[in-house]
Amino acid sequence: MIEYEPNPFLTVCPIGLAGPNCSWPDLAPQLYAYALSFIPSHAERVRVMEEEEEECQVEEKGCNETHPVRVYADGIYDLFHFGHARSLEQAKKLFPNTYLLVGCCNDEITHKYKGKTVMTEKERYESLRHCRWVDEVIPDAPWVITQEFLDKHQIDYVAHDSLPYADASGAGKDVYEYVKSVGKFKETKRTEGISTSDIIMRIIKDYNQYVMRNLDRGYTRKDLGVSYVKEKRLRMNMGLKKLHERVKKHQEKVGKKIQTVGKIAGMHPNEWVENADRLVAGFLEMFEEGCHKMGTAIKDRIQERLRAQQLKSLLYDKWDDEDDEYYTD
Repeated sequence: MIEYEPNPFLTVCPIGLAGPNCSWPDLAPQLYAYALSFIPSHAERVRVMEEEEEECQVEEKGCNETHPVRVYADGIYDLFHFGHARSLEQAKKLFPNTYLLVGCCNDEITHKYKGKTVMTEKERYESLRHCRWVDEVIPDAPWVITQEFLDKHQIDYVAHDSLPYADASGAGKDVYEYVKSVGKFKETKRTEGISTSDIIMRIIKDYNQYVMRNLDRGYTRKDLGVSYVKEKRLRMNMGLKKLHERVKKHQEKVGKKIQTVGKIAGMHPNEWVENADRLVAGFLEMFEEGCHKMGTAIKDRIQERLRAQQLKSLLYDKWDDEDDEYYTD
């Protein structure tokens, strides 16, 4: 057996395993144990190998024309817009060869957990089918994704934006909590400035204008859920608005004509500048006063007619209800 001489220069043994003047043979068992601490256990090695093998298989599928990666995206997709389309485009382009499955929740589960939709479930399904990035639509999609659902549709990854999506069903804090925990989540980016809620807010903000728009296009007040009095008030306000716009345009034309008259009359430029504002303002003031009186008279007359018609409409509605009851019997 080889004898190792103590190293006189070694005051502290490597990695602090022993004190000064220690010999290398004494360190051998400790060094061996220390080296083993860096070697993963058999179970850990198997787990890592399985994960690497799975990733390799997915990558091979993504580059293989015959074996695409199956990516799943889900949502409500009400009033389908370009923000929805962009998110699906990102999901489709996650791998060179991707088969994109898109799940859409039905009306029952959506109204229960999120609220009323504008479009029906069939309309939302059909909107998705016409998106160029979608390969397959899965109707009646679950609110929370489970392992059973992933296995059923052979889903490799789930694509969605990274923001936590509150689980209204109470199953967890985040709808995508499970797929994130098992490493099957792929992040997409939201499109700022567009959403279904934003579109609905725009309609609510300009509600009266959209009601008039549809009335002018042949819809009845009953189709729009508008009362008789409400309809007449909207028509009156829109009429006054159009009258105001016509008056404003006429004022601009008159102002241009006055400028032309001043030039033809040979008025000195400085003198015209000093008097133009006063002349135009005085004329327009007289014109506006007449229009204001006319508008007020029209409005008062309409209000009187509305009050009279309101009583009639109440009687008509009552008669309509009685007729409905008569025919339903």
